[in-house]
Amino acid sequence: MLIEPTHSAMFALIKRFDFLLKLIALGALLYVEVYHLARILGPEYDYFADIVIRYFIFALGLSVVVSTLSWLYRRGKKMKPSQVDNVTLGLQNIYYLLITGGLIMTALGFWKIDFKTLFTTLSIVAAAIAIISKDFIAEIISGIIISFSREISIDDYVKIGDHKGKIIDITLTKIALLNDDDDLIFMPNTTVFSSQIVNYTKREIKKISIEFEVMIQSLKTVEELENDLIRAIAEFKEHIVPNSYTLKIVEIRRDSLSLKFQYTLDHINRDLEREIRRKTVRRVVNYVKKNLNAASRQPQPESPVKA
Repeated sequence: MLIEPTHSAMFALIKRFDFLLKLIALGALLYVEVYHLARILGPEYDYFADIVIRYFIFALGLSVVVSTLSWLYRRGKKMKPSQVDNVTLGLQNIYYLLITGGLIMTALGFWKIDFKTLFTTLSIVAAAIAIISKDFIAEIISGIIISFSREISIDDYVKIGDHKGKIIDITLTKIALLNDDDDLIFMPNTTVFSSQIVNYTKREIKKISIEFEVMIQSLKTVEELENDLIRAIAEFKEHIVPNSYTLKIVEIRRDSLSLKFQYTLDHINRDLEREIRRKTVRRVVNYVKKNLNAASRQPQPESPVKA
């Protein structure tokens, strides 16, 4: 029973002093590299040990730089230490990209490959690889651009193409979108970058629109339906700007009307908007059903009897 809390406490302690531990490890590796202490392993292992030590110096140094930049950014924005946004995610993605590149270079170094000669002799192969992986490279570049842009951010409620939802993560290749049905949609960065984006969170007017269609025979008057919908969401009036309700006729068809019920929230709240939308749609259904039943109970005029 005491093992799990102990592990949790140790993990929290390590996480708290993570930056200090990185600095100590980086200093130790630099000391080893400067004074060539790796040579105590013998000349046959000196080359490989030197490569490994340099890679860890590069990885730890890069981690310290990214952590410092993230800390300075969070401090300037007055963010919590664990809070993330586009910039912190962008720095993290660049860190992963450089670490992967450094790992590949280190692996090639074990075979004592001269990188200048390698890139010269394999220029044709490199061009072929670039053509093959151009889509993947385009995803990474698009992800980095999106991460540092101000068009969309983490927790923004957006519409990208035909998908609408809240952005919960931005990776090197994809964006994670949580829609209104709680489905997690992963969209390629190139698709997001080239699509038309509607950001509902960043717009100044937080107007909500609910579109629906009713049969003309089930509708008494538009004003009556509007008042009925306003009464249906009266319990949420403290979250709605006064006198912002309106029921618009979008299109008049032969047997039906296309309507749009709109109201303005005083702040963006996805759960609140979903609850109001649910109440409004149910009220429309009940209204239509009630009027249809009333119409069916009315006596029909008798057709004239022919002699």
